[in-house]
Amino acid sequence: MGSGHWSTDVYTAAAGYRAASGKSAFDYSDSGARTVHPELNPDGVFMRESRDSTEHPFSTPIAVLFDVTGSMGSVPRVLQTKLPQLLGLLTRKNYAVDPQILFGAIGDATCDRAPLQVGQFESDNRMDEDLARIVLEGGGGGQKHESYELALYFMARHTILDSMVNRGRKGYLFIIGDEMPYPRVKPREVKAVIGDDLSEPIATEDILTELKRKYDVYYILPTAAHHSGDKEVLSRWRKLLGQNVLELDDLDAVCETIALTVGLGEDAIDLDEGIADLTDVGSRAGGSVGRALAPLQRTAVVRSAFEIAGGPGGNQRL
Repeated sequence: MGSGHWSTDVYTAAAGYRAASGKSAFDYSDSGARTVHPELNPDGVFMRESRDSTEHPFSTPIAVLFDVTGSMGSVPRVLQTKLPQLLGLLTRKNYAVDPQILFGAIGDATCDRAPLQVGQFESDNRMDEDLARIVLEGGGGGQKHESYELALYFMARHTILDSMVNRGRKGYLFIIGDEMPYPRVKPREVKAVIGDDLSEPIATEDILTELKRKYDVYYILPTAAHHSGDKEVLSRWRKLLGQNVLELDDLDAVCETIALTVGLGEDAIDLDEGIADLTDVGSRAGGSVGRALAPLQRTAVVRSAFEIAGGPGGNQRL
């Protein structure tokens, strides 16, 4: 997947049509659907593919998966309204070459009817169509856990990235949520949701290690979420991802945060340059994004100092 080019005109025309017809950007969910849309159903999927092509010879895979339970159900609605800004920063500001974006949603396999929804990697307006198909279930199992580990499993074993195969460059995976993963990937849930047969459970730490061979993985915790600031949630994710846990104090800034994180990862900008770019495009999110990404900037400064001192360099993210 990943052919075509994003068009703001197509996006605007689709928004105008929805407004005129009384439909929402999430009409599938808002019309009462409670089962995974066939296009987003992970059951039986061999691979979601981010491919190089003549049209996009240097694909940059970017996956965005959000918890749609409880207070997190508003995240995809915010993200959908700011897609043009996200694509604008990635392409017009040259943060990433040939970005291909996959959207998906995470629920709870112990109780939800749509515990995992995964779209395709897209370069054009079909990514907006995938967002529109997501069921915003709003359920969840409580006790500060959702099935993030099931999503990690799918992304580790059911995606293929030409950027990695052809150039040794990882993709980017963003998880937006406010709860913890369960301790293990459970064979029964994998079989029911994805269709794979596992002989035994996989520790969440182990599937994440496997996933990190393909992706730089980030967890974004909006501070307006139900479990924002929860020490147990933060501690769990920081043990898993270290400085790649980003606390965001403005939910409206999620697109800008994703774009600048990619820009930093691609060494296209430093944080100050990224915040200046936000001002240039009329965004007021610079302060929130700067605070969220400060840990990444500090890590980049330390890495640069190490390289200057003679340590291994390069931007291969192997």
